[in-house]
Amino acid sequence: MRLIVPHPGHFSALQEIIEAKEAEGLDEVEEVYMAGSPDVMGSGRATLYAARIEEIKEQTAYAHQHHLKLNIVVNPSCLGGSHLTFEGYKKFMWYFEELNKAGVDGVTVAEPYLIELLRDFPMEKVVSCIAHINSPQRAEFFEDLGADTITMDTNINRNFAVLAAITKAVTCGIRLLVNEGCLYACPFRHAHFNLFSHVTSTRSSLLNPQVLPMKIFSDYYFDKCISIRVRDPSQIIRSPWIRPEEMKEYESLGIADFKISGRANALNWIIACMEAYARRSFNGNLLELLDCPSELRYTFYVDNGLLEGSIKQWGSCKKICDECGYCTELTNNVLGVIKK
Repeated sequence: MRLIVPHPGHFSALQEIIEAKEAEGLDEVEEVYMAGSPDVMGSGRATLYAARIEEIKEQTAYAHQHHLKLNIVVNPSCLGGSHLTFEGYKKFMWYFEELNKAGVDGVTVAEPYLIELLRDFPMEKVVSCIAHINSPQRAEFFEDLGADTITMDTNINRNFAVLAAITKAVTCGIRLLVNEGCLYACPFRHAHFNLFSHVTSTRSSLLNPQVLPMKIFSDYYFDKCISIRVRDPSQIIRSPWIRPEEMKEYESLGIADFKISGRANALNWIIACMEAYARRSFNGNLLELLDCPSELRYTFYVDNGLLEGSIKQWGSCKKICDECGYCTELTNNVLGVIKK
């Protein structure tokens, strides 16, 4: 098993992650990832800190001293068309060249065009889950573009038949996001990624040459996401997260790379998640490990121990919830409301 851990972006955070990894003997942790520069392009997730090139070079060298790889994530779902302009092409190629000079081990992107641009560089080319790779055909397409590793769409995390088919269809690496707590088949997913792609970017657009960070009055998608689960807690259980104890089930399919989501979370939370997944064991409220949305851990308690064996049902589930009812019944058994 190889564990890929989120990194908030500042040097002191990297030091603390490495100190915790070494103090606990977590040899499974082989890579950290952090956001790229918002001046070049946005990101599909919230970004608290984005290191500049010199900082990335310093942190990469430090990570390598401790036998750890460093990956830079530049995975917006929308670039506003800038990547298909001469100015955009030159800017992205310049940035990739600088990352390569800095010694970065890999770059994670969602845009197919950027995978092709990265073919000229030795860095590992990783496809983000934001590319929504959920079939053997789509996986083959990205591998043909030059992908070295593909992060699966989280919606197929519990579809063992499709995951097995993808591992047979491609020779590139397969990576799973283990603790994303988004709604299963979320109707807001594409729109929410597009929103983050723009609000996390300070670059100019084709229509607005001024560099002005976008300011929004509300995150509509996040608010709806929370309210849906508060009204119907079974949606929490249907979400395609993977328990630390279940990773062996995926290894039996030939999948060895597991990525922890949450680079915008507090550092102590990141380290706690790293330890739980490296040890393949967690005792307590499973919501304490889930990235999105973290606020639910203060409202609901999901006893992780009571979920033992549920992966057998989910791995072969047809996802026709109205006919099944398994997650609704399971919710009644494992989920409690935290009284204030």
